[in-house]
Amino acid sequence: MLTQPSAIWRKGLRVLALSIILLSAAPPSDAQEAANTQTVTIEQGAALTAQALRIGRPDVALKLSDALLQARPKDPLIHFMRATAQTQLGQAGPGRRSAARAYRLSDDPGDKFQAAQLAARLALQEERPTLAQIWLRRTAIHAPDDKAKALIARDYKVLRRINPWSFRLRGELRPSSNINNGADTALQVIDGVPVTGRLSGGAQALSGVIGSLDIATSYRLRQSDRSLTSVGGRLYVQRVRFSDEAREMAPEVDNSDYASTYGEVSLRHAFAVGPEGMGGSAAVDVALGTSWWGGERNYDFARVGGERTWRLSDGSRIRAHASAETRFSARYSTNDADILGIGLRYFVPLDNGDSMTATLALRDSDAEHPNGSYRSASLRLAYGLGRPIGPVRVDAGLVLGYTDYPEYLSAGFIRVPGGRQDESIYGDINLFFDRYDYAGFAPMLRLRAGRKSSNDSRFDITEYTVSLGIESKF
Repeated sequence: MLTQPSAIWRKGLRVLALSIILLSAAPPSDAQEAANTQTVTIEQGAALTAQALRIGRPDVALKLSDALLQARPKDPLIHFMRATAQTQLGQAGPGRRSAARAYRLSDDPGDKFQAAQLAARLALQEERPTLAQIWLRRTAIHAPDDKAKALIARDYKVLRRINPWSFRLRGELRPSSNINNGADTALQVIDGVPVTGRLSGGAQALSGVIGSLDIATSYRLRQSDRSLTSVGGRLYVQRVRFSDEAREMAPEVDNSDYASTYGEVSLRHAFAVGPEGMGGSAAVDVALGTSWWGGERNYDFARVGGERTWRLSDGSRIRAHASAETRFSARYSTNDADILGIGLRYFVPLDNGDSMTATLALRDSDAEHPNGSYRSASLRLAYGLGRPIGPVRVDAGLVLGYTDYPEYLSAGFIRVPGGRQDESIYGDINLFFDRYDYAGFAPMLRLRAGRKSSNDSRFDITEYTVSLGIESKF
């Protein structure tokens, strides 16, 4: 709680004599105010300010706090009382700024919690929900207990519904044994037959660290009880750093050669389907974007998609989606392609609080170059624990994949008989440390291992990855 400073200042301060003012039924005139003044200490003035707030005289409290701040401009208690007075007077903007000063000047976590809560409430009164969300996250930094954190998460969800803007931010660092999708061995073998001798160092697996930042935002254009239309944007940036061992193995490669950036703008319309309360929904979206690779534009794309979700009586959900994408202005003909995608996801909650998810994805690519034309299928099975293990929430997944290239030119000139076929299996464990959050953001540790096998050994790939990321709790 905000408390008065313990040190006693003896510096005199001329303030209104509240013993006379507070007994008056109407505010005093300037002449009365001038006559009814006396000299008190800072502590006495602070006590009178608090008393004025308690008896419903915020106008008096505001005048007192203004006078007190002339003598003690960096006192968080006085700024907080000033913010409280401005709040009671309906001055949301000035009150929020005063609460912000109290927050910055205070060293006590409890004081900071109260000041941030007041600033969040006043930002909402100003109809600035994004700023209110920022202040609410600051309250999470100083929340006194789990109950307070739960209330903050609940309030944040309410603000998310109110705010026409939504934001998502994810960052990740991934040390990996294979950041370039290189081959496991230096010898290239196609259908059991050695072909080109030894692969270059850059074509083999190189270790290092991958860093990525994923930023997405959307703005709600229109909303009703049954539909929602929004415009959005996304920027994904990935950079790599090769290890010293990798640099020795492939001195010709540079970190910037594997830098990638992806950006898009989109329009989405979601709407309820079926009787009200049944939980069914659908959505359609269109997007335009650009991909960069190695510092140069890779391709532009346009995409249209749709999805349908069914909510079943036992709490399970089924989601089906489809998309069609065309890539153009491609740097390489392998990316000058038309791509169709179909997916199905089934989520089921279990009686013990755990959950299971199965996701099927099918993809068909038709490109100008045969190496960009393929058909693929993948199945992911995931299991999530409903209860944390100590401070950690755990889920795990297994991914099986198959890709078929009807025609394939290995190394750009060697035709692979019958095309190229890849089979893959990957497993991952995700550990979310939601009790160790800062402003509602908590660390995520992901362990991933897997292998891809191909009839062209250039694509026999083994990978071990440990990634550390940051995700929002609410």
